[in-house]
Order: sequence, then C-alpha cells, then structure tokens
Amino acid sequence: MRIIAGKFRSRQLKSLKGLTLRPTSDRLRETLFNILGELVVDSRFVDTFAGTGAVGIEAFSRGAKEVIFIENHAKAAAVIKQNLETLEAKNGTRVLPVEALKGLQSLSKEKSSNIDQQQIVFLDPPYDNAADYDRVLTFLGSATLLSENSLVIAEHRSKFELPEIVENLQRVRVLGQGDASLSFYRLRKNSSTSGPDL
Repeated sequence: MRIIAGKFRSRQLKSLKGLTLRPTSDRLRETLFNILGELVVDSRFVDTFAGTGAVGIEAFSRGAKEVIFIENHAKAAAVIKQNLETLEAKNGTRVLPVEALKGLQSLSKEKSSNIDQQQIVFLDPPYDNAADYDRVLTFLGSATLLSENSLVIAEHRSKFELPEIVENLQRVRVLGQGDASLSFYRLRKNSSTSGPDL
C-alpha cells in the first residue's frame, strides 16, 4: 500500500499478512479524497475500524489537523503505530486500540476546543458484519460527537444497501466503484446548516 497524495506522497505503508483485513483500495481511497478535497484540510478525521490505517494516514498526509485511529485488533493497531513512527507523524495522531463503539463513546465525552472544526468520521467494518454498520451509525446519529458540519462516510459492499436515514443522520450521496461503495451522511438539519455539498 502507498500514500497517494500530500506530504507523504508515494511513501509505502506496512500491512499485515495472513489476516482477513481488507484495506480500502488505492483507487477507492483516491476517489474518496478527490470528493472531500479541501474539507480534509485542518479537519479532525476519525478512522474507525482503521485496519492498517491507510485512510487516516492519507487524510493526515493531505492536511488533516488531527487523525484518530480506532482499531480493536492488537496487531493491526501495532502496525498503525509503526506506520506513524516511520512517517514521523505522531504529533496530531492517536491510536485507540479499542472496539469501535467504545472508541467513539470515548471521543464523544471529550470537549472539542474548536466547535467549527470540520469533523469527518470514516467507517469500514468487515463487509459481512452488518450489525457493526447499524450499531455505529445509530450511535453517531444519536450521540453528541458530531456537529452541524460533520460528515460520516461508510464504506460497504455495493450490493449491501445502507439506510437513507439513521437517527439524525441523513444520507446525502452514494458512490459506487466496482464491488465497493461509499455512503455519505450528514446530520439532518435545515438547508442552511447542512454543510457544503459533496
């Protein structure tokens, strides 16, 4: 795996062999960040079910101010830390080696110093774990973690349809690329507070 763009462009990332991790493909990562564009710059990016951390590291490379990796698998969390150390990217990054919902619950209790900061939450559970999508999206749609300008992005199998509305989350876009799709959600608000178009 490699970093596609930004200050760490073309740098290689370590991965894990022999495990059932399914990293987000380079092509889908590139598509995701082309859509996000300048929204990533100075954002707080939460990479949930982070795996080897490729998506979060890509966000950091492209200018995210803070990146938080949530990964329950101990060996995968260790690889994320190794990748960050190799890139000398420890300032502004955190690895939470806990279950996804527990990590998000912990973040929701923290007081943000900048309520206007763009926050992006990316989640990529194992495709077959439909319950993980439901649990995490339901939590994000009902908790205080998100602000009006927050964005939630779920990667999922194209044949697996995620709901249009989950609690206070409203799906605003679906992008399919081969077997994988990205569903984009924002908090349901009036049109003046719905955040920039995607």
